[in-house]
Amino acid sequence: MKTPALILPMVASAAAFTGTPLVSRSASVSHSNLYMGGAAGASTTLEGKTKTVETVQGLLETSEMIFTIPGGSMSVAETQTLRKSLPESTTMMTVKNTLMSRAVAGTDYEVATSMLKGPNTWFFIEEDIGGTIKAYKGFLKEAAKIESHPIQGGVVEGVEYDSAG
Repeated sequence: MKTPALILPMVASAAAFTGTPLVSRSASVSHSNLYMGGAAGASTTLEGKTKTVETVQGLLETSEMIFTIPGGSMSVAETQTLRKSLPESTTMMTVKNTLMSRAVAGTDYEVATSMLKGPNTWFFIEEDIGGTIKAYKGFLKEAAKIESHPIQGGVVEGVEYDSAG
């Protein structure tokens, strides 16, 4: 009775070194291709970075004002709620600081480079500045993020404004 109990672990450990599986799985298991950013993401490939810079440059050309808030600590649901509450003429976008720096270079918004510290979410306002600020302040109250997500600064007509205005 002791012999089979001793032989089974020895066979199992020998199989581990031979590359022969003890258990065979059927070939009917399907594998899907799931890409989670990485080397194929918009912010990691040269093509993706170039496209992001071009998109931001296009937004800057049509914007009357841009401003930034801290980019972290918001859930996907909160971000979606905020985006839906903004006027149609306002675009909210999280942009890497290096890409934002390249996009604002040589524009009226170049002074915004001093705000490129840490994660930032940018608002590009084509019109209805008051409506955008009102919608953002309403979101802050509803989401209880008044302390954690103040407006860090913005640019209007080449003039930089800090959080105090």
